[in-house]
Amino acid sequence: MSQINIRNLSNENDDGSPEIVGVSTFSATSFFVPPKGTTAERPSDCEPGSIRFNTDTANLEYFRGKTLGWSQFELVNPNLGGGTGSMAGLGTRGLFGMGNAPSVGHSRIDAVTVQTLGNATDFADLTNSTKNFGCASSRTRGLFCHGAFGNGPSESNIIDFITIASQGIDCQDFGDSTAVSRQQAGVSNGTRAVFGGGYVEQSSPYLKDIMDFVTIAQTGNAVDFGNLSNASRVTASVSSSTRGVFGLAHPGAGNILDFITISTTGNITDFGDRTVRSDYPTATSNSTRGLFAGGDGPSDSANNVIDFITIATTGNAQDFGDLLSRRTRFVGATASPTRALFAGGNSPSQDNVIQHVEILTTGDAVDFGDLSTAASLGATGGTISTGHGGL
Repeated sequence: MSQINIRNLSNENDDGSPEIVGVSTFSATSFFVPPKGTTAERPSDCEPGSIRFNTDTANLEYFRGKTLGWSQFELVNPNLGGGTGSMAGLGTRGLFGMGNAPSVGHSRIDAVTVQTLGNATDFADLTNSTKNFGCASSRTRGLFCHGAFGNGPSESNIIDFITIASQGIDCQDFGDSTAVSRQQAGVSNGTRAVFGGGYVEQSSPYLKDIMDFVTIAQTGNAVDFGNLSNASRVTASVSSSTRGVFGLAHPGAGNILDFITISTTGNITDFGDRTVRSDYPTATSNSTRGLFAGGDGPSDSANNVIDFITIATTGNAQDFGDLLSRRTRFVGATASPTRALFAGGNSPSQDNVIQHVEILTTGDAVDFGDLSTAASLGATGGTISTGHGGL
């Protein structure tokens, strides 16, 4: 076989790379090195389908065109659903911290396979009986941060972690956040988790503007990240592989959306507004689109609104569709690259309903299945799954 060894190729005008027409086959057993660079160095004028390695996120990404921009390659592990029982099968595993679940206490965690309609199963327990916590995750590890102990007024600074693939193994201690709080929200890029906002019931001022962060793979205490635009409990959040968006809900039911670049540190920046003012909504995302749902309005009347944002593009949210009913104080939300689930809450009384939408379309939610028990006031912001937010 003939062999040509070439260090560089250029076109006939010596002003760029040659154009290769037809099918090219790479048969070596070694490797192929694509172009690489930081998120800030992403080109904006390349051909759709272009591929590069992002050195900030340590992931391959591809260009979807000038409107959609760059997206990370989504992975689907055939074992993410677990090996036995109702969790067996293909797809993304999502976890819900049940929060206020009177029939089983405040420490239960439920699991679902997002791509498969059906009921959730009891997965494991938190280290403490806790509600109103923030959540975030990598593809393998989920974090539960802060919260209120049981039915009392006492807040926590505890961070728990759980291995998402290991059903039946309870949470373990991860470390402590920089302050006690409840009703925080979390975002992550798969490597770093950032938690923001919250309140302490028996303090003055009781609302917090703190953001702190941890490296998900390394146990330890949180470190200061920056500040929110104003002190607020944060009751919804979404993230991509680069950006986290927080919904600020207080004082009063709010519609403010602010964002951070997760890999940096610093104060939060204005993103836009939701279509409704809302307290106690829920939210989740894939790598490009974030969905916010439900919550209490200014008059404490729950709404059924689902709206969405394109995470890479600042601006106001747009209407997506409606929930099955007016709903607030959710257990939480989770997602795969294509599907979003909203679970539990009050409608108007506490129930165990899980409903879902297809993220890349618009339209009303439909029934998915049931939680293991009726519950509310779980994650006030953040998602734990193996495939949301560009993981």
